[in-house]
Amino acid sequence: MLLAIDIGNTNVVLACAEVGRNLFEDRPPIWRLETDADKNSADYAAAIRDLLGADRCAAVTGAIVASVVPALSTVICDAVASATGHVPLLVGDDGVDLGIDINIDEPEQAGADRLVNAVGAQAHHQLPAIVLDFGTATTLDLVGADGAYQGGIIAPGVALSIDALEAAAAQLPRLALREFGADLPILGKNTVSAMESGIFWGYVSMIEGLLARLRADHGDVSMIATGGLAGLFSAHLPGINAVDPDLTVKGLFEIYARNSSAAARAQDG
Repeated sequence: MLLAIDIGNTNVVLACAEVGRNLFEDRPPIWRLETDADKNSADYAAAIRDLLGADRCAAVTGAIVASVVPALSTVICDAVASATGHVPLLVGDDGVDLGIDINIDEPEQAGADRLVNAVGAQAHHQLPAIVLDFGTATTLDLVGADGAYQGGIIAPGVALSIDALEAAAAQLPRLALREFGADLPILGKNTVSAMESGIFWGYVSMIEGLLARLRADHGDVSMIATGGLAGLFSAHLPGINAVDPDLTVKGLFEIYARNSSAAARAQDG
């Protein structure tokens, strides 16, 4: 059994899948932990054991980690080794080959999650494509017809925008992030409905505008939506061709498969 872990700014996502079968015939079990830089490897090892259970931890034969929180990368890799007995591959380490070109000015600056998404898109979707990831940040990344990562766009995430409104404007209430219907009026008749329109239709319009500009420059590429908040917006964006909430996990398992020899070396210490 393979264990994949995506360390994000808000959540640590864990997924398991059996080796030697179509990993995504059925959606694999997925768990989430709150990202907490104050926790140590023992804390995370205990959390992993609690989430996976003793039998599943014992069944793990390999693991891979991607992280956008450098302070937690080694902490969680050590936790995985403690909980499962297997040293994970870490995306970004020397010797871990993604199998794609990174065609940007400074490849080392590309977020691990965005590159993993590009691998997932290459392995499981039609290319070229734009990956739209609704997470702590809202990102749009172009994956070329050959699977190469061509660059992207980073905007504040929806939750960050709500936090900024609350922090900067004393008279505005805290807005609950919820699923908005297509009948949400564009013109608010009270403070809350005005804020909801700004957040919901503002993000829909931003994505529509960015997608139009990207397609003007790069042709009629498809769009894949992923991330924890994709479900709130994808139904209202006709430019989206596919919604894949497990794209990062798929990319991690694909990278592991491409680096089986590196995984063996990791276990040997």
